[in-house]
Amino acid sequence: MNDQKILQCFKNGQREKAFKKLYQLYPKIERLVLSKGGQKQDASDVFQESLIILYRNLEKSNFKLTSSFYTYLYSVSRFVWSDMQKKESKLLSNQLNENEATITKTIHEEKQFQLAELAFSELGERCKKLLLLFYHKRMSFKDIAKVMQFSTEKIAKNQKYKCLSKARGIYKNKQQTVQS
Repeated sequence: MNDQKILQCFKNGQREKAFKKLYQLYPKIERLVLSKGGQKQDASDVFQESLIILYRNLEKSNFKLTSSFYTYLYSVSRFVWSDMQKKESKLLSNQLNENEATITKTIHEEKQFQLAELAFSELGERCKKLLLLFYHKRMSFKDIAKVMQFSTEKIAKNQKYKCLSKARGIYKNKQQTVQS
């Protein structure tokens, strides 16, 4: 069936017959997409999209097919494949930017954590023990007072505050040293 007969099938409402003939062009479009780095599934998607575009254009009253169906589908398929590649590239670029931001954030957090560890290591043994009991073991001030031999809970609470303030001071000094 030649191009004129296919065109006539479309005009007479015999779409299935026309599309059956157009599907014979699929291997050529598949070769195009495969040669441009695509996969068979990509070729199928491109061909389907190209057929949809062709059909929509054929429905327009002012559309004139000035080339063969093969030439038309080949040209449309090239543009469809190019658009798909651009969208995929943009998506990949956005994902890379998001990953880069996540990695940068993780590195920054790791540096902050290392500074906090360093600040903690420079505290005296009693402060380390008190902070570990409170934050790591989640002990109450009453229990901390007993373990650390403070006379009251309030003293344990005040000591925790002083130790934490000291750790923050060391941390800030380390942070300023790193930034300088």
